[in-house]
Amino acid sequence: MNRSHEVEYCNLELRFDRRQLQNLIRELISEGYSLYWNENEHQFLISVRTGRKLLKLRFQRSLNRYKMVGDYVVRDEKLATWIEKLINDSRGHAIVKRFRDRQILIENIMFGEIIRLVEVSGMEHRIIFQKRPQITVEDMVQAFKSKRAELRAGVLRLEIDYELAVLHEALQLGQSEEVENSKIRLESMRKEMLLLEL
Repeated sequence: MNRSHEVEYCNLELRFDRRQLQNLIRELISEGYSLYWNENEHQFLISVRTGRKLLKLRFQRSLNRYKMVGDYVVRDEKLATWIEKLINDSRGHAIVKRFRDRQILIENIMFGEIIRLVEVSGMEHRIIFQKRPQITVEDMVQAFKSKRAELRAGVLRLEIDYELAVLHEALQLGQSEEVENSKIRLESMRKEMLLLEL
């Protein structure tokens, strides 16, 4: 293993169901990691031993869904590769900082895809890659002909129903933080509904 290998994962947001979370534990065990986990009504915690260090992976719990959140510094190359595969497979979001030889490579990842790559050396930074949306007249014509807005509206109604159920449960359990998060998500969905002119 390269001793200078260090990767920092910031603003991680990966979503899983219970079966996927159990598969993650199996994968880590099959990779040879020593770990233990515990769960309460608010979170699921997996503690992974890497050498002398203990890395605690935190998952917020909402009904039977889990969201991996937080910032992590990983010095184990194999574990870093595993987390990156996880981000890609779950189509998650993250900012990944790789520290090597007085350089930092920063990747902005959305929906499992790198949208921006920046190299930082001392005080200088250089954008290596940035994904830009390129909209042509043909794309606009296709958008007007598309039925995507109607399809999205149906899905959005289901998402709002689900989020209202989450809000109801959080209110019943007195989880003020989850109530506020749910209200924020519902407000975002309301704005999207208005954009779709429903």
